[in-house]
Amino acid sequence: MDLKKYITITNDFPKKGISFKDLSPLLYDKDAFKYAVDLMADAIKEYRPDVIVGPEARGFLFGSAVAYALGIGFVMARKKGKLPGETVSVDYELEYGSDSLFIPSGLIKPGSRVCLVDDLLATGGTMYALAKLVRKIGAEPILLLTLMELTSVPRVEGFDELEFKSLLRYEN
Repeated sequence: MDLKKYITITNDFPKKGISFKDLSPLLYDKDAFKYAVDLMADAIKEYRPDVIVGPEARGFLFGSAVAYALGIGFVMARKKGKLPGETVSVDYELEYGSDSLFIPSGLIKPGSRVCLVDDLLATGGTMYALAKLVRKIGAEPILLLTLMELTSVPRVEGFDELEFKSLLRYEN
């Protein structure tokens, strides 16, 4: 199945020079969505993760579905102010500012093998920060997996030290 047929591309959205990849048609089509999740789960199996972590918000869609397919747990990495109680966080820089990611303290155990899952990788800033957060709690980020990657976008410094896979590649 050609998953790219289920991804709508809108140029110059949300601003000039951006080529927006809309996953709505893929998520809507039960066969395409199942196929994408199954491919992602197959790409992860050999790594034998204990848990999957996905960043807000579209990482929740694919990460939780892949975790379900593998029969393992899923942890949401949330934005600031979205989680009650004690949390562990990491701050990171984006091409247009800065942000933070938070997970509940004690949810991921030190020594856990963690796979990070998201929909799209551009600079890799969010996924690199998430890998730092996983390391901060003493767990091991064993794989970063995305459905899509933008191959023409330069990666953040240090990203190449991480194991990364994607199913679909777009030049821009």
